[in-house]
Amino acid sequence: MALKIGIVGLPNVGKSTLFNALTRTKSAQAANYPFCTIDPNIGVVGVPDDRLHHLAKTSQSEKIIPTTIEFVDIAGLVKGASLGEGLGNKFLSNIRECDAVGHVVRFFKDPNVTHVHSEVDPKLDREVIESELLLADIQTMEKRIERAESEAKSGEKEKIVYAALLNKVVDHLKSGTLAGNISFEEKEKEILRDLFLLTMKPHLYILNLHEDEVAQGVDIEKFTQQLGLENPDKIIPICAKIEEELGDFGPKEATEYLKTLGLNETGLNALIRKAYDTLGLITFFTSGPKETRAWTVGKGALAPKAAGKIHTDFEKGFIKAEVVDWEDLHKSDGEIKAREKGLLRMEGKDYEIKDGDVVHFKFSP
Repeated sequence: MALKIGIVGLPNVGKSTLFNALTRTKSAQAANYPFCTIDPNIGVVGVPDDRLHHLAKTSQSEKIIPTTIEFVDIAGLVKGASLGEGLGNKFLSNIRECDAVGHVVRFFKDPNVTHVHSEVDPKLDREVIESELLLADIQTMEKRIERAESEAKSGEKEKIVYAALLNKVVDHLKSGTLAGNISFEEKEKEILRDLFLLTMKPHLYILNLHEDEVAQGVDIEKFTQQLGLENPDKIIPICAKIEEELGDFGPKEATEYLKTLGLNETGLNALIRKAYDTLGLITFFTSGPKETRAWTVGKGALAPKAAGKIHTDFEKGFIKAEVVDWEDLHKSDGEIKAREKGLLRMEGKDYEIKDGDVVHFKFSP
């Protein structure tokens, strides 16, 4: 199942242009008026990873299969969306299905591109979107609290604790705190999972900059302050226009073009890297003559869980895993020499998969 990121923001902040650029498609209509995206556009993108090509060469694989990420371009939200304004709750529900929220905030100024609030104000734009998500979550919580408090009257400890937890959450939401920024114990997170709170999802802030701002070098601290945020770790500066232009270039041309702008990577790579880090994800590989393939698991996943990503039977019948670091395998020019050097090792059920592991699972049918 692909990692899914919902691209949200006010109308005309460049969401659809960015979506088209990230997915290298023209499927999302990009126009200079609100609500030009009426149904969510979905694009599945192979996650760029140079390690795949090195491994495929080493294993002389017939094909390469990257892991994927799914972008969902959701219609522009406006003030009152939680009450049905604009295209309202229909599109808030699309966000609930996503693993993370990519919040596009407009920084670029262009008199030819209208702004829903008449002027570019990144902090206000962020607050409008987050307020609507908070209001939608408060509605969800209040409906659940009413029932929970009624059930708590039975005197059952578990139901009393549950009602208290819900009240704690709604108090934080009403104070303007996103659910994802509330301190929870793991057990509490598990209890709240079935509420599908919009603000519980990890948020990434995608800053849509003017090309001149990107070329001059990005001052993350400055942009963090302008957004009214304290933590710069979830900020990804991107110029949607540059990303769109990159779609017309081949890999080598794109690299050269980025160099002329003083950039080391595309916005797509930066966004995926940040998303993986925020969501606590890593990549492991399987590699052989037929194919070299990338797989995504959470950090800390044990070998049987990783095996289950390939097939449920692998997890159920897991015996052991033959593991080698991708670089060791590549530098050894294949499994035979890697085994001779003692770089391949057998691991059991308690082995924690590492980013970059190349794994061959042994299982009983």
